[in-house]
Amino acid sequence: MQDQFTRITRSPFGPTEEEVRASVAGEASADAALALHDAELALHDDIPPLDIPRDLTAAAFFDVDNTMVQGASIVHFARGLAARKYFKTSDIVDMAWKQVKFRVTGRESMNDVASGKEKALSFIAGRSTAELAALGEEIYDEIIADKIWPGTRALAQMHLDAGQQVWLVTATPVELAQVIAKRLGLTGALGTVAESRDGVFTGRLVGDVLHGLGKAHAVRTLAIREGLNLKRCTAYSDSHNDVPMLSLAGTSVAINPDADLRELAKNRGWEIRDFRTGRKAAKVGVPTALALGAAGGAAAAVIARKREAKAG
Repeated sequence: MQDQFTRITRSPFGPTEEEVRASVAGEASADAALALHDAELALHDDIPPLDIPRDLTAAAFFDVDNTMVQGASIVHFARGLAARKYFKTSDIVDMAWKQVKFRVTGRESMNDVASGKEKALSFIAGRSTAELAALGEEIYDEIIADKIWPGTRALAQMHLDAGQQVWLVTATPVELAQVIAKRLGLTGALGTVAESRDGVFTGRLVGDVLHGLGKAHAVRTLAIREGLNLKRCTAYSDSHNDVPMLSLAGTSVAINPDADLRELAKNRGWEIRDFRTGRKAAKVGVPTALALGAAGGAAAAVIARKREAKAG
């Protein structure tokens, strides 16, 4: 793989090494997300599907940190690991400080990204993928479950009720992102892929951390494989770093946006929703891509009301 990077980046007309790594990370993320999704379906193949008409060409893509989850999911997971003596408290303080800097500046420091990647890889090297997933389940229930933004969760549910796929897209390891997706009843998750052999992490990444261009590559790859029409899809994020992903979708929504994304959203006419202060969105209403699946959503709403009536 390194030889491939070297050959490509030597060409003045080809993509940069960073772009190549982002592309590899995106494709690996889509592969892993679909594999985990299929495995999850296989475990529950005896459960009858919900009677909701499926919208086969539309989907929603949600960033996780500060969009779906209050704060940084990786910091929350690290807190749980520290409580189990996997990490030192000083490591959590360091990660939290980097998140504060990111929230203040709206930009990721490449040094901070590299440092965080190094620590994360040193932690998982030699551990089993099953162990990480099991830890993720425990830590989600202990810490993260109470940090889900209700407003964002409601938006995700609207897409599900319209028969659309709903995917998380995050720099968090895909095994942990899948835990969040499963707990929320979503379709699946696109996340950073760490290389593993025979179910054991090697301590290397496939491509790079999934952020920026990598997220866009992952969404595009998954859309192609799932037969989605990106013009009918909706993307949600809080960060200006996710503009490549947001720009892919026919409808883009800024959730709890940083200053740069808020300004860009206003300029482009994107919907803005801020659940941090209760401020009204710049635009109010159901996202356009969801409206395109209104027939499925209306049917789903009727079904939901009937179920609630029966339950009552």
